[in-house]
Amino acid sequence: MGDKSSVWGQTCRIIPLAFPKGQEKVCELCQSPARLQCATCRVTFYCHAEHQRTDWVGIHERICKLLVPVRTCMPNNTKEIQLKKMELIKISTLVAQSKLFQGKHQEALPAAHLCSRYTEDVHGPQSVQQVPAFLLLAEANIGLGNLALAAELLSQAEWVLLKTPEHSNSLTQQLNRNFGRLHAATGNLEDARFNFANDIFFATVEFGMNSTVTACSLFLMADVFAKMKKMSITRSMYQEVARIWCDHLTKLLEIYKKNIPNPAMLSESFHDKSKRAEGERMLGAILEFLQKDVSKDLTQIALVTYSLAVLRLLDGDSHKAYPGSSCSACVRQWSSAAWSR
Repeated sequence: MGDKSSVWGQTCRIIPLAFPKGQEKVCELCQSPARLQCATCRVTFYCHAEHQRTDWVGIHERICKLLVPVRTCMPNNTKEIQLKKMELIKISTLVAQSKLFQGKHQEALPAAHLCSRYTEDVHGPQSVQQVPAFLLLAEANIGLGNLALAAELLSQAEWVLLKTPEHSNSLTQQLNRNFGRLHAATGNLEDARFNFANDIFFATVEFGMNSTVTACSLFLMADVFAKMKKMSITRSMYQEVARIWCDHLTKLLEIYKKNIPNPAMLSESFHDKSKRAEGERMLGAILEFLQKDVSKDLTQIALVTYSLAVLRLLDGDSHKAYPGSSCSACVRQWSSAAWSR
């Protein structure tokens, strides 16, 4: 009966007579001939148990039952089914983004592929609505080192945007960010710097200079300058990233303090694990840089350590909110000032 672990869901073998003659079932992930099916929805198929586990962790656990009406309804282009497909697009996009924020590139692929598949079903191939899926797939493949495939996906996204002049600044910003990541991964730092400069510009236009989206753009650019051994510029850009995150987290801390008696009223920002993971990754890298930096700027070290402490406090991890480091006194001082405001 296949994989019976409740952690990964359950599978059962496909019984050919249960399906109309001529309907060959293919694997959800690789499109190879399938021999297993999900025992719950029975409309999703796999070539072997490993792909079932990968899909379950990546997206299937979230959408298992939602797939049933979409994959069993005939005809499949009714308004109700289209709405269900749009719901699947939304869920798979959010899941893929969350996995990527956490650096889980392999786990992001099933959700990104599902997003691409249903976006094409709903909006047609090479539509501007499919660009976000191309970008998700490209980012995941860059993280996995599949650079040729990532370059192909980004070229598709770029071509669609060139044909659609009315597209948003956000899509242009994301395209430049991923081209920057691709060039940085191949060692082409000059082109990476060009794309990250565009990333910063369009992020500022779309989200503002003090947005955490812009902070990520600055962080990626700073990383390029670090690889170019331009430490003064790197230091300056990291300081700006730290300032943006400190301001953002201090504002969230104010909301947290006001709503302690009523946790249900807390901002959704506190529950966005992907955003928290992104912030901790950036701040952690900056702290490591500052601690190794010859300038040993204790004020900046304290600010970043304080920001990490607030982030962990908002995450409900009070034990890690005050790390036992040489800067713990500075952290307490920063936190005391914030709480007394």
